[in-house]
Amino acid sequence: MDRLPVTASLSLDPAELTISFIRASGPGGQNVNKVSTAAQLRFNLDASPSLPESVKVRARHLAGSRLTTEGEIVITADRYRTQILNRDDAIERLLEVLRHAAIPPKPRRKTRPTLASKTRRLESKSKRGGVKKLRSQRPSFD
Repeated sequence: MDRLPVTASLSLDPAELTISFIRASGPGGQNVNKVSTAAQLRFNLDASPSLPESVKVRARHLAGSRLTTEGEIVITADRYRTQILNRDDAIERLLEVLRHAAIPPKPRRKTRPTLASKTRRLESKSKRGGVKKLRSQRPSFD
């Protein structure tokens, strides 16, 4: 198997992935109890030489509950009824996480409110204050 393309400049060595087959949960009759078709993919994110540190940090955040305390991403695929399709599904889901992690976040640009927006805000505050002031004055019954 060739290297797995993550982005145009990033790729993964398939040797970094560990795929085992387990029994799938859910419906499926007798077949589900005797055939191990679900694929469990393990990828050691911390030890991967293929990914730069910035991508690893973002992938760690994106993996969420799929990340173990040892720094491994574990993906279980049991969508299909064959090992081959489930293996390909698990690999594609891992690549999707890594593709998303490869996109650096846009830096936040500080903005300042315009003079017009400040003026509008202050005018609406004083108008609201005036309404409240009118409500609090007791009517005179002369």
